[in-house]
Amino acid sequence: MAREQTEVRELQEGNYVMIDDTPCVIDAYSTSKPGKHGSAKARVEGQGVFDGGQKRNFTQPVDAKVWVPIITRKQGQVVSTGDGEMQVMDLETYDTFTMRVPDGVDASADDEIEFLEYESQRKVV
Repeated sequence: MAREQTEVRELQEGNYVMIDDTPCVIDAYSTSKPGKHGSAKARVEGQGVFDGGQKRNFTQPVDAKVWVPIITRKQGQVVSTGDGEMQVMDLETYDTFTMRVPDGVDASADDEIEFLEYESQRKVV
């Protein structure tokens, strides 16, 4: 698994965090004051990175441990396109894989693209 553990208090907006076993980017982070018999709590709101931006959130004590996915940003070259999919070659490893062409992206052969990768999930940036 490409992820590490960290405390909730270490999180910041724009960072990645696992919410419901899905890698998400943090949109909002807020904390409440500690109560008379409890610790401070943090509310974290995020959007899924690879599932079309589905919103998720959680509330936990600031000293609780959470998983942070290690998402890598890579360069690729489009080999071919067709039927809403494109063949992409990773410029580091020279592996070739198929990706869905995102809406609003006009990709053609020999174009260089930037994509995010986490385990077997990929998304064009």
